[in-house]
Amino acid sequence: MTATTASGITVRPLDVGAMVKEAGITALVIFALSAALVGFETTDIPGGIGINTRFDDVAVVVILGFVGRIALVLLRQHRPGPVLIGAPLMAVAMLLMLLAEPLFGPETAVAIAPFVPFQDPVVLWGLLIVTVIILVRAVLSRRHLDSEETAEAREVRMDSIAAQVQRAARFLGPLLLVLAVIFPFMPMANRQMLDIGILVITYIMLGWGLNIVVGLAGLLDLGYVAFYAVGAYSFALLATYFDYSFWICLPFAGLMAALAGVILGFPVLRLRGDYLAIVTLGFGEMIRVILLNWYEFTGGPDGLSGIPRPSFFGIAEFSRRSENSFHGMFGLEYSSLQRIIFLYYLILAMAMVVNLFTMRIRKLPISRAWEALREDETACRSLGINPRNTKLTAFGIGAMFAGFAGSFFATRQGFISPESFTFIESAVILAIVVLGGFGSQIGVVVAAALLIGLPEFFRELQQYRMLAFGMAMVLIMLWRPAGLLAHREPTIRLFGRGGRAEAES
Repeated sequence: MTATTASGITVRPLDVGAMVKEAGITALVIFALSAALVGFETTDIPGGIGINTRFDDVAVVVILGFVGRIALVLLRQHRPGPVLIGAPLMAVAMLLMLLAEPLFGPETAVAIAPFVPFQDPVVLWGLLIVTVIILVRAVLSRRHLDSEETAEAREVRMDSIAAQVQRAARFLGPLLLVLAVIFPFMPMANRQMLDIGILVITYIMLGWGLNIVVGLAGLLDLGYVAFYAVGAYSFALLATYFDYSFWICLPFAGLMAALAGVILGFPVLRLRGDYLAIVTLGFGEMIRVILLNWYEFTGGPDGLSGIPRPSFFGIAEFSRRSENSFHGMFGLEYSSLQRIIFLYYLILAMAMVVNLFTMRIRKLPISRAWEALREDETACRSLGINPRNTKLTAFGIGAMFAGFAGSFFATRQGFISPESFTFIESAVILAIVVLGGFGSQIGVVVAAALLIGLPEFFRELQQYRMLAFGMAMVLIMLWRPAGLLAHREPTIRLFGRGGRAEAES
């Protein structure tokens, strides 16, 4: 029989057969995927390649998938009791396996080695983290069952927390900016950390640009990487063939990308939702195919190399042998990090300009027209708002910011090719906007740091690097499906924060 808890959650009778069936289907799918990927391993042997079988690992993966699905079904059915018993035992067992040698000595570690499911410690740590996440979900589920707070009240509370974080960002923003400015001179700021910082800020800038199109105007764009590519190739072609400096090519690259955004906007003016997403996806692939096949102009799959590096505002070069060198002008000892630090400050300044522009334009009528278009296009027409012009401005401005980021990408890398502008880049940028929260500037920063910065710290782990990316996405979607900071403050309040009553009093 069904029962209702104090928090309003209805607990229905557990269908064991359906639960086992669902877990069995999951295990079957895992077996089909892992049999070839995990079951066979190629090794180099004298005179050729050998194949080792790892069907014991396949069996462990299938069992873990079956048990994990059972745990998720129990949590979904609001029955966290068995999970609260099994997950701690599994976590403790895995922790003992990982720490057997430092805790009990090498002899014990060798003795239990045959019973360890995977010999790679990275995989074991990953499984331990997943187990702890499931345990935390079980604890939270138990709290929700015992609590008198309803699901709607919890959602309101989370939205209130997001609103408080966004209001606090007004004061934390300058502090974070100061930390970003002094970051290159901190003790931990080596070449790797600076490169990660440059990469994260680049994606923050791209996320802010796409946030105008998706977050404010509500136009689902799956081909945003096309404008990124237009900006990169516009800069590379001008700088390579006409020997123009970065400072001359930068605004032109942004204008070319904005023009591409307007060109895309005209054919899709009457499309909405999924249809718009399909067309923008096709546009992004069209740009990539053109770059790939127009060999005489773009270099085709060989790409463009030898792209000039940016100078110090046109008055000094970051070169050891240059007559007008940066280190010679300021009386410094030459270091290759000088150019990297300049690139870091360059992309930081470009990102801050984009942020200031976005925050300013949000207070203008065009931004309110974007948000009205996002909510109801028919109502926009009835209010006299021109949807065509509104969409074109959103596409054009968002594309312009992508063009600026593309020009920086080209000058930083010194080489570009169509392989750098695939659909996966658009998907990552869109994931940053969605997970950060539609329309949230600070949310884009947090999501970019998690989705871009976190996997980069695991780059040395090779194939396990993307495990961190997937884990970060799963954690965010479990904790905050609507986005980390999905709360959106109204641009204009008719009666202030206190509402009509406060205004009338």
